[in-house]
Formats: sequence, C-alpha cells, structure tokens
Amino acid sequence: MTQKIGFVGLGAMGLPMAANLLAAGFHLTVYNRTASKAEPLVAKGAHRAARAGDVAHPGGVVVSMLADDASLEALVTGEDALAEHLAPDGIHLSMSTVSPATTRELAAYHASHGSVMVAAPVFGRPNAAQAKQLRICVSGPADAKAKVKPILEAMGPEIFDFGDNVGAANVVKVAGNFMIAAALEAMGEAVAMMRKSGVDPAAALDMFAKTIFAAPVYQGYGPLIAYGRFTPAEFRLPLGLKDIDLALQAATAANAPMPMASMLRDRFVSAIAKGRADLDWSAIALGAADDAGLKESR
Repeated sequence: MTQKIGFVGLGAMGLPMAANLLAAGFHLTVYNRTASKAEPLVAKGAHRAARAGDVAHPGGVVVSMLADDASLEALVTGEDALAEHLAPDGIHLSMSTVSPATTRELAAYHASHGSVMVAAPVFGRPNAAQAKQLRICVSGPADAKAKVKPILEAMGPEIFDFGDNVGAANVVKVAGNFMIAAALEAMGEAVAMMRKSGVDPAAALDMFAKTIFAAPVYQGYGPLIAYGRFTPAEFRLPLGLKDIDLALQAATAANAPMPMASMLRDRFVSAIAKGRADLDWSAIALGAADDAGLKESR
C-alpha cells in the first residue's frame, strides 16, 4: 500500500522536495499559506488541504519545510495543532532550518501530545532539491528515523544521522550555514583585493574551485561573487541573517564564543540596510567591495 503523507511549506525548497515525493510514489496532501503554490503538485495528483492541520492523520507522517521558528511553532502548537492531529504515534518530520532549542521544545510538546518529532534539516539550494541531491542531517528517536528513511531517500542521496538528541541535526545545520557564510565573506574579501590589484577574480576563483578549494560552496558561489550575479536570489539576505542569528543563539547557549559569526551578522545587517534585501545571501561579499571603495560589479 502506498504511504500517504502530508507536506506543509511549498516555497523555493519545499515545492521541489514535495514533487520528488510524488514522483517516488507517495500520496501527498499538501498545504501552503499561498494556496496557488500548490497548483503544480495538484496537477500531478496531490490533494490540497484547506488548513495545515488537515494534512495530518493519526499515526501518519507530515513533512514541514518552513521559513522560521515562529512558523514551525505555530504549525505544531497553534490552531492547526499538528502535534495533536498526528497522535497517537504519528511523526512530524521537520526539515526547516530552525533553532536547536525550538526543535527540542517542540519535540517535547509532540511527546506530551502522543506524537513524535524528527529533525531533518538539509544542505542544498533549490536546484539541488529539484535534482534530489540534498544532503540531509537527521536526529531523533531511532524507530521514528527508521520509519521516515524512505521519505528522506526520495529527496537526497546522503543521510547523516546525528543520534537520538532531536536538536543535534539543527546544531549541525546552523554550524554548516555559518561556515558557508564565512566562505562567502572570505571570497568577497579575496575578490575585492584581486580587483584592486588588477587580477581577474573569476579566473582565480575558478582555479581555486578546481584545486585547493574543490568544494560545492566554492564551486557554486564563486562565480556568483566574481561576476556579481546576486539575482535571482535562491536564498535571500534576510534568511542568511536569520541563520547567523540562530548560530549565535546556539553558541550563547553552549557558552562557545563565535566572533566571526558576530562579524558576519554585521555584514548581513549592513547589506540589508543598504537596500540589498532582495539579493542572494552571497551578496554579503559586496561589503568587502564597499570597504575597498569599489563599485558593484553587477
């Protein structure tokens, strides 16, 4: 029997993720605040729910891919009461990038209402989601993780298990996004120095991405920064600021100073203050160009 699952959140990431679940043969009931975003999925056979809570049934599985902690908390504990709709023994597969503390609090809320939460944040931009190439971090109860594994495998080739502590995967996710932001800043500073030295930064970053920095972050973001290609934005600057704030909150909770994260936060705040909020988050690289007296290259 084909498994029936719910999916909430059909943004730039959620839509292709849900489409891949449909392609894998799952029966989907979907919900998005802007109902029209569900149309491509409905055309492929998904059922559209009128309310977020309607995607769930007792003992079932619901996947959520939401923008922030507040949206996730409202889904679980608000008027849609996902935690209650899934009981008994249903599973909420939370794939959003949110605070580890929020995940732990909502997991406890789920448990108190007879349902289970598994954290499964992802690494990858919308094109990776579409190509089923997401790297997925997972944490939570072992039996629940085993049940949702086929769902995760339909969205990405690699699943990394960080244990039973449900907030662990979110710690890894915010740490990884901090490291990506640090790489964006490093490339921005290097590009500014090379531009002022009369060196072609695109050629240099291409060389780096093939040799000493042969990694997806440098290969994917290097050309954006070298050529100033910050639109269309797949991940906007305010979302980057949100994730750096999450990293700083986790660092504070762990008594682990992150001075570079504090500097990166200032870069994001400055970029947004300069009217760049609609640009891709890699546009924090423009801060180094500003400091060097360079005009935007885009």
